[in-house]
Amino acid sequence: MIAHIFEDLCNGCGSCVNACPTHVLDPSPAGGPPVIARLDQCQTCFMCELYCASDAIYVGPDQRGPEIVDPETVRASGALGQMRRDHIWNAPPGDQEPLAEYWRLGPLLMEGAQISARRYALKHPPIEPAAEPASPDKAPATASSR
Repeated sequence: MIAHIFEDLCNGCGSCVNACPTHVLDPSPAGGPPVIARLDQCQTCFMCELYCASDAIYVGPDQRGPEIVDPETVRASGALGQMRRDHIWNAPPGDQEPLAEYWRLGPLLMEGAQISARRYALKHPPIEPAAEPASPDKAPATASSR
């Protein structure tokens, strides 16, 4: 699951917000780092980390629950940007080889998004709107008033 956003590295571009298939992140209202708004919907797909050109996001490998990390340990480990480097994400324009197999993620991401949406709906049922009280000037029509 997404574990930490390094505010000092984030440029506020919003690429991670747009890349997340389950809408875990919300943009910052002030144009700063995004807000982890729905951690329980994270499916550990690493898309936010891959699309972060600033290497400001660390996604932990445990998909079963949140992970407590020490940001400075993560920073010192060299893990920031490792996913991008491993998958040659910054390949020269026109070089499609690094992305040749990413199309296979589509059905998995869709299934994960659907599972996440169902799980979220179970935990957060919709609130039914309250019935609007009858206004005294809008009395129900009766047979004599027609």
